[in-house]
Amino acid sequence: MMGGGGGGQQQLQQLSQELQAIDEEIEALEADVDDLETEQTEIDEAIEAIETLDSGSTVQVPLGGGAYLRAEIQDIDEVIVGLGADFAAEQSAGDAIDALNAKQDALDDRIAEVREEIDDLEGESSQLEQQAQQMQQQMQQQQMQQMQQMQDEGDDE
Repeated sequence: MMGGGGGGQQQLQQLSQELQAIDEEIEALEADVDDLETEQTEIDEAIEAIETLDSGSTVQVPLGGGAYLRAEIQDIDEVIVGLGADFAAEQSAGDAIDALNAKQDALDDRIAEVREEIDDLEGESSQLEQQAQQMQQQMQQQQMQQMQQMQDEGDDE
């Protein structure tokens, strides 16, 4: 009468693995949100720079590797904006700001989608955790019943 416990342990282990996979996916999605928010911050800074800088202003241009070069803005109304897929176009300041705002809107939408995915996964995780707790309780009850039966059988002798 000691059988039946192994299957429950196997199911619990499977649930544990599923929970771990969901947690890892949530962490990856949260990292994606952080990256998207960083990109948004950079866009905000670019918009602010376009709005506040004047022709003739001196700026520091990043060269990479933590190195910068001072440069003078020749014409603030000629802004080169990345279009995606390594393409860029020269635009007026107003058009550049519009393009950057459109990027912001697309990022907002993507962040909302990713957060919705995270919420769905957290809900799924919560359900699996409840299921695992119920299984553990059932297994404990079965063990208690088996111990009681063994004790009763011992008392009968």
